Amino acid sequence: MTHPDLDRFLEHLVVERGLRPNSLEAYHRDLTRYLTYLTDRGKQPTALDRTEVSRYLLALREAELNPRSVARHLSAIRQFHRFLVREARATEDPTAHLEAPRPWQRLPAVLSGEEVERLLAVRGAATPQALRNQAMLELIYASGLRVSELIGLRLASLDLGLGIVRVVGKGDKERLVPVGETAANSLRAYLKDGRPRLEKDRPSDSLFLGRHGQGLTRQMFWQLVKKIARAAGITKTVTPHTLRHSFATHLLERGADLRSVQLMLGHADIGTTQIYTHLSRTHLKAIYDKFHPRA
Repeated sequence: MTHPDLDRFLEHLVVERGLRPNSLEAYHRDLTRYLTYLTDRGKQPTALDRTEVSRYLLALREAELNPRSVARHLSAIRQFHRFLVREARATEDPTAHLEAPRPWQRLPAVLSGEEVERLLAVRGAATPQALRNQAMLELIYASGLRVSELIGLRLASLDLGLGIVRVVGKGDKERLVPVGETAANSLRAYLKDGRPRLEKDRPSDSLFLGRHGQGLTRQMFWQLVKKIARAAGITKTVTPHTLRHSFATHLLERGADLRSVQLMLGHADIGTTQIYTHLSRTHLKAIYDKFHPRA
């Protein structure tokens, strides 16, 4: 369909904003769908209230558009109505107080308990690098650290006597996280027989060191995790974050409360942690389906 207000708006996007053809086509497509919806209901975009725009967004959701697509439509509609107000074609913007729908959160990939055991069982010769790798893998799974937090640890961050690690997370917020005994034993072995040989005559306060005595990078540890996952025969994609996700999921599956898991992960908002309850429910449903006689 053609619409004079849409034509003027698209011209504005080209002349004043220099939009590229692909972006212009997306605006044209989304707004044509919107204006067709209004025309079918005898409505004009220049005399519209918030309710009608809300109904349109609801219609998009009922048509099973994902939240990202609905948000894109709303962005185009919002700019279109602002243009109409600026051009004195309308007196009010019906989108002024409308919020975009939140994107669905994707459930993070996790390893099963058996897969974690296989991953942590991969041990090479007792080289300093192998001792370091084992300690890092054990610690990131035992304490649910972000990879940036793991590689940023200092010697002073660790208190194996108390079984805790002091972590500086996002926004420079500090938290104390427990370290399991298995991880603590791997750390002791690394600190005794691995780290001194990596540090050599180059003193460093970084906990985990590379072969030349420098701290590890995120990329280096990502590559190590991928390599060890392949050696363990795990075919799914495994990243350092997979171990963090697995830490949270396995705690909840075994009865940990959400607030405690939030504190250990360093989430500012418990809503971020709640995604792991979906994984836990999925696990419980799978157990039910497998073992209940009338599932």
